[in-house]
Amino acid sequence: MDNPSDVGTPVTDTHTPVSQHAPTPSVAIHHDPTVVDDTPRELTFELDQLQVTYGRSVAVKGVTLGIAQREITAMIGPSGCGKSTILRCLNRMNDLVPSAKVEGTLLYHGVDVYGPTVDPVQVRKKIGMVFQKPNPFPKSIYDNIAFGPRVAGASKNELDDIVEQALTKAALWDEVKDRLDDNAYGMSGGQQQRLCIARCIAVSPDVILMDEPCSALDPISTARIEDLMAELKDEYTIVIVTHNMQQAARIADRTAFFTVVSGEESESRTGQLVEYDLTEKIFSTPADERTENYVTGRFG
Repeated sequence: MDNPSDVGTPVTDTHTPVSQHAPTPSVAIHHDPTVVDDTPRELTFELDQLQVTYGRSVAVKGVTLGIAQREITAMIGPSGCGKSTILRCLNRMNDLVPSAKVEGTLLYHGVDVYGPTVDPVQVRKKIGMVFQKPNPFPKSIYDNIAFGPRVAGASKNELDDIVEQALTKAALWDEVKDRLDDNAYGMSGGQQQRLCIARCIAVSPDVILMDEPCSALDPISTARIEDLMAELKDEYTIVIVTHNMQQAARIADRTAFFTVVSGEESESRTGQLVEYDLTEKIFSTPADERTENYVTGRFG
């Protein structure tokens, strides 16, 4: 992205901000035992003791990790462990849930994402989201891609170039270049998901978040999406939530394993980060027995 501080557009903030912190050097976080790999790297996100509650229920707590630039970071773990909740924190999607409250620290290129001068709309422009189920607009293929840039004021000539570039980056141009005026609903499920990725790319994000992007796709479409992610990480930071451990092992540079812990009340279940390290280590020599039990299929 050209200027990460663009997210700091002054707005009237109606949400509970997290603690203000000064920008920190782009090095690995060393103060938390869940972060095993200490290799210095340029960080896009720095999370420190992040906690999310919905009403009185603590969904996930104590999450501390650093997400590096131009890498694929996977979040794995059983259902209800807080993976998607943490993912939605990264671009303030949880703001849309009235009962949600975010505490702790979440820095994006050194800027407090939940600071009082940060515009959530600008955050979501720089940090795009691809959802579990493809959600194309009921418009033409062309208009799906052009929608965001058009709202931003791009001219017709600019739009043509943006559409072609976005579809090319999403490995879709050759398949649809002769039918750009067709309704996107006529595409296959895998094509629709790549279209949604192209729509995200069209507004020039810095980060692409993916929440179970392949769970509704067939194996061939899944392989195409995985190949696409491997290509896109040269330009974008990618964070993916997946229940497919084989997928995480195939595509992720680093993997964060979450689990669920029971509270004092029998119905109280809270997500927690157990371990975060290089993907190869997570799946071959994890530091925590709970991680080993999960990746070997003993539970979960």
